[in-house]
Amino acid sequence: QVHVVESGGGLVPPGGSLTLSCTASGSIPGFNGMGWYRQVPGKEREMVATVTNGGWTNYVDSVKGRFTISRERGWNTVYLQMNSLQPEDTAVYYCTLYALGGGEQYWGQGTQVTVSS
Repeated sequence: QVHVVESGGGLVPPGGSLTLSCTASGSIPGFNGMGWYRQVPGKEREMVATVTNGGWTNYVDSVKGRFTISRERGWNTVYLQMNSLQPEDTAVYYCTLYALGGGEQYWGQGTQVTVSS
């Protein structure tokens, strides 16, 4: 069993910044990735950024240059630094941990990010 817990959502004005945090615990797969997805009502969940435990990162085009994902070496904790936030970034953000090569994937409960003046 793997538990994934996010924190750090909230309300921020356009152009502002926010940092999300996530920690996974339990029976963690040895080769894994962690990342952030987001979802708005009526749309599919969208990958925002991922990072493997080897340090490889991947971003959706719409956040490149604005968001940075980072992971503490040796720990199952991941952060998402979000800068220059825009109203279209408003969504529920979900943290995930997944086994590389497919199979296991675990999700947090989600944290709301609202960008509004």
